[in-house]
Amino acid sequence: MKRTAVLFLLLLSWIPAHAQEDFITPGDNLVLDSIPPIPQSIADGIGRYTEFRSAEIGGWHPTRLEMLIGTRFADAAQVHIVKMPGGARTQLTFFPERVSGASFNPKNPAYFVFSKDAGGGEWYQNFRYDVESGDITLLTDGKSRNTLGVWAKDGGRMAYVSTRRTGSHFDLYVVDPLNPSSDRLLAENTAGAWWYPLDWSPDGRRIAVLEYVSVNESYIRLFDSRTGAGSLVTPKETGNQVFYGGAQFSRDGRGLYVTTDRDSEFNRLAYLDLETKTHTFLTEEISWDVDAFRLSPDGGTIAFVVNEDGAGVLRLMDISGNELPAPALPAGLVSGLQWHPSGRHLGFNHSSARSSSDVYSLETATGRVERWTFSETGGINTADFPQAELIKWKSFDGRIISGFLYRPPASFGGKRPVIVDIHGGPESQSRPDFLGRNNFYINELGIAMIYPNIRGSSGYGKTFLKLDNGFKREDSYRDVSALLDWIREQPGLDGERIMVTGGSYGGHMTLAVAAHYGDRIRCAVDVVGMSNLVTFLENTESYRRDMRRAEYGDEREPEMRKFMEKTAAMNNLDKLDKPLFVVQGKNDPRVPASESEQIVAALKKRGVPVWYLMATDEGHGFAKKKNQDFQFYATVMFIKNHLLQ
Repeated sequence: MKRTAVLFLLLLSWIPAHAQEDFITPGDNLVLDSIPPIPQSIADGIGRYTEFRSAEIGGWHPTRLEMLIGTRFADAAQVHIVKMPGGARTQLTFFPERVSGASFNPKNPAYFVFSKDAGGGEWYQNFRYDVESGDITLLTDGKSRNTLGVWAKDGGRMAYVSTRRTGSHFDLYVVDPLNPSSDRLLAENTAGAWWYPLDWSPDGRRIAVLEYVSVNESYIRLFDSRTGAGSLVTPKETGNQVFYGGAQFSRDGRGLYVTTDRDSEFNRLAYLDLETKTHTFLTEEISWDVDAFRLSPDGGTIAFVVNEDGAGVLRLMDISGNELPAPALPAGLVSGLQWHPSGRHLGFNHSSARSSSDVYSLETATGRVERWTFSETGGINTADFPQAELIKWKSFDGRIISGFLYRPPASFGGKRPVIVDIHGGPESQSRPDFLGRNNFYINELGIAMIYPNIRGSSGYGKTFLKLDNGFKREDSYRDVSALLDWIREQPGLDGERIMVTGGSYGGHMTLAVAAHYGDRIRCAVDVVGMSNLVTFLENTESYRRDMRRAEYGDEREPEMRKFMEKTAAMNNLDKLDKPLFVVQGKNDPRVPASESEQIVAALKKRGVPVWYLMATDEGHGFAKKKNQDFQFYATVMFIKNHLLQ
């Protein structure tokens, strides 16, 4: 009998027989350790909050005004086609695993290519989907990690990267998806940096590739699509790290439009002349990051998104830098910019605190915005969901740190308990987005939620982004300590009832806060977090290791290793004595399950209350709805038991 079933039966043995039917039975894929039986009444009371859907644009049909979108109707997101604004979402792929992206051949509507994972291990494979027959053909090796890639302008080839040669390096490949045997290695990557193909030149002879070292440093290379010969077009400068984001060829192929923080605190939109290597900056007056951009098919208009204090603002300009009229969208986030091949419509995703991600289009000639998908909200009226409130506090060194506060309805009187939810990355950013299931904590349990952007977060300039690197890691912990002080000073917040949580690096921060400031919190929920940066770096997938060392430091260096060991939550367990809930996917390639297992075992040995939930069919966080639901039910029970009581 599986360990899950044994543990569940042992727990049920303490409950009267007549009550056993009132508890949720976990799936065989879930391993539970010290989690008490979950009453069915919890699921019944929160069920509608598990039924939010979302949708994201995949790509436009090459000739018709139709688009591929990703959304979930069963257990995992799949590819659908929508043939008009507000039209039916017709499902095309039917897998138990999540499909993560899809795009039509830009010249041939007979097929599209999509990417799919297996078991959460992030060994993404590319497939061709033939529209008429529904036949699916594997295009990659079935074992390595592969990106979806980008199309040549004539649709004859797709460039992508794969780890198949060594398992550790992202090499550049080219394939004609109609002829899988044409797949060939174009260029070998011998460094530790990641490669991402970004665009093909108009004549199909060159491929622009991003060489990503870290969030602080990246470069652009050009490769000959026939010979594989490559050259660096953004030279490396000793002592001066520069970041490049997106890149797209100009219509004449003589230059690249890029985003870069060269000579600036923020990522600006620029034109890079490929002959002279000079940069012409197009957004000098904007003191925020340009998150993303897309050049129109005729090469005359640039659509771009500006990160304004966390909110995403869609803007348009011509290639001379003159701003054009753009729609005033509700405050929220904009992503997934995609021009229709005709150049008349721009597709994008939009979400806000009161709406999950849905797909829209902008008709640039008229300014008309149309909504293509209407994702369900479980029958809940989201119009009353709280808006994000920007908050700021002073940290230990006088630096001002900011975040977003969501307050419960006024019907909840008195000081409200608080959940501090720390983002991952660490170079991510909490933004005024849709909170999904977390709205239950706010609206039904009366809990205030705070999403901090501690030092090391993106969106506030490259100086701020580097403030937690290497030996500065503990400074980010102190930012949360200062937030805990700020909470105690607020008349409407209960500084005696605080829970800290987060996923990935946010999980690491959760464990760090619980270890170093455990006397100031009630409990904590760690989702796929690192308990020791040394063991994390030694065991994360090899293709990630150098990139993570650029952020955290190199554990092979004696002084850095000593610092990591000294500050690790695993080595400060005498201070970690508050109830902890740990969630982990067995197949996680980023933060291996051993990071969770070692701290759970150590805390159990010390008698600290710790719940552990592990899914054997998941990776870096739970992607399947049935697993997400069980995690949510267990988290609600943990919160009721340890934060609210």
